[in-house]
Amino acid sequence: RMAAAPPSYCFVAFPPCSKDGLVVFGKNSARPRDEVQEVVYFAAAEHDPGSKVECTYIEIEQVPKTHAVVLSRPSWLWGAEMGANEHGVCVANEAVVTREPASESEALLGMDLVRLGLERGATAKEALDVIVALLEEHGQGGNYYEDGSSCHTFQSAFLIVDRNEAWILETSGKYWAAEKITEGVKCICNQLSLTTKIDAEHPELRNYVKSQGWWNGDSDFNFSEVFSLADGHLSCCSGKESLEKQGGDVSAQAMIDVLRDKDSGVCVDSESFLTTASIVSVLPQDPSFPCIHYFTGTPDPSRSIFKPFIFVDDVKLVPKVQSPSFGNDDPAKKIPRFQEKPDRRHELYKAHEWARSLLENDQDKGQKLMRIMLDLEKQGLEAMEDILSRTEILDPAEVVDLFYDCVDTELKFFK
Repeated sequence: RMAAAPPSYCFVAFPPCSKDGLVVFGKNSARPRDEVQEVVYFAAAEHDPGSKVECTYIEIEQVPKTHAVVLSRPSWLWGAEMGANEHGVCVANEAVVTREPASESEALLGMDLVRLGLERGATAKEALDVIVALLEEHGQGGNYYEDGSSCHTFQSAFLIVDRNEAWILETSGKYWAAEKITEGVKCICNQLSLTTKIDAEHPELRNYVKSQGWWNGDSDFNFSEVFSLADGHLSCCSGKESLEKQGGDVSAQAMIDVLRDKDSGVCVDSESFLTTASIVSVLPQDPSFPCIHYFTGTPDPSRSIFKPFIFVDDVKLVPKVQSPSFGNDDPAKKIPRFQEKPDRRHELYKAHEWARSLLENDQDKGQKLMRIMLDLEKQGLEAMEDILSRTEILDPAEVVDLFYDCVDTELKFFK
């Protein structure tokens, strides 16, 4: 039996379910418990003709221009679990298991495709087109975990969002189908969710599944039914109800509350998996307002602070949420891979470890610390609400060190 895919959750809410003409996006990234995620920013860049880009396992052709991106990623790999670009596109992925075994041979990881979609797509649909073209050309495969003893492979699903629309993209090998969303609340998790509403698909998809004997061509084509393992297709989204209950009021805070909910299972803290990082993004449908992306950079959102980031030129880099770099000596880059595991903890992760142990072991001090942390987060959320309610255009100088300052303040509290 194939190993269960890590139970991450991704959400998007559109008006009228969300507040004030905002699109709200969120993801909890469930990964192996001891894995460190870092938050990294890459500026927009131009690349020479013929240049290549080294992804996690393979090298592919680079494009002439890549967009600025901010990513939350397991620090041993090239791609990302989730992130955003300067054009207000957000992408998150899910590992899924389908009736087709995922390839162990090294190709693009689902996480690489998240970053490639963000670097190359200025809208959600462009990012989708990039991802499926690269799937066709290079395929997906390789170990999802930093584990030298066994190869964990999965197929991929993606939630791709911009200020106007979202796409749910689900894949099996190079085959795929996608649904466009422009209203309501959607959730994707670690199993297939597309059924008969398909707005774009691989041109050979239906011929392929007929040739495999998985669909006779007479009944309605239902992607999840055709591709799921017999018992795999259930509705998995416990967080969706909580967001729908908000009426028309899904805000950054409401999304954060859903991601913190351990009882619903959305905030994963199990024997094998932990929510190792989280993101919430607020994308105003009015393009004159900036998009705001909140990252934890630390595990367990119920014990972490969501800190805001806004794209501006010369945004200040934050080394304290970046893992140490091991260059070509990194065991993830040497063949055979993952023969040892270096210490990838960044400064914020280490400080937060101390805070987590305090929260677990000393109730009084822990509760006091949690109150201070939530108060700090609230100040950030209120300052961002203020930016979104102004009539004048945001001065970039005001937010150039926004994320840097928030991380810095959090570290000071932990010290």
